[in-house]
Amino acid sequence: MSEKDVQKFLAAAPVLDKLKIVATWLHERKGQEILGLDVSKISNVFEGVLIVTAQNVRHAQALADYVLEKVGQSGWEYMGMEGYKEGEWILLDLNDVIVHIFLADTRQFYNLEGFWARGQEVDLNLENDEQEEDEDE
Repeated sequence: MSEKDVQKFLAAAPVLDKLKIVATWLHERKGQEILGLDVSKISNVFEGVLIVTAQNVRHAQALADYVLEKVGQSGWEYMGMEGYKEGEWILLDLNDVIVHIFLADTRQFYNLEGFWARGQEVDLNLENDEQEEDEDE
């Protein structure tokens, strides 16, 4: 498959596939506690939500930068970003998917998992690094 074919595939990716792809990008850059939710039945604004925890402000900003870089390469729509400068909660609007990058304390305080509890959790098929380390010992 050529690079152009890959870009066409990514640009037309269904929302659940898009959630999994973006989650993989976040996982590649050591995003933690990644949660994907299908909210298509309860939201008329967007269809998917990704929530991820970053280790610190610089890590949160790096996660946002990497996702935006990959979004540009994929030809996906990018509607906007909020919170980058402060870095405690960065929101990326990818039109049909919203990505929330939190510091741990901020994630716990705002509890978006509770807010979107009626959404259906998506199996993101991410490798569990901690489990792999335990198996190696």
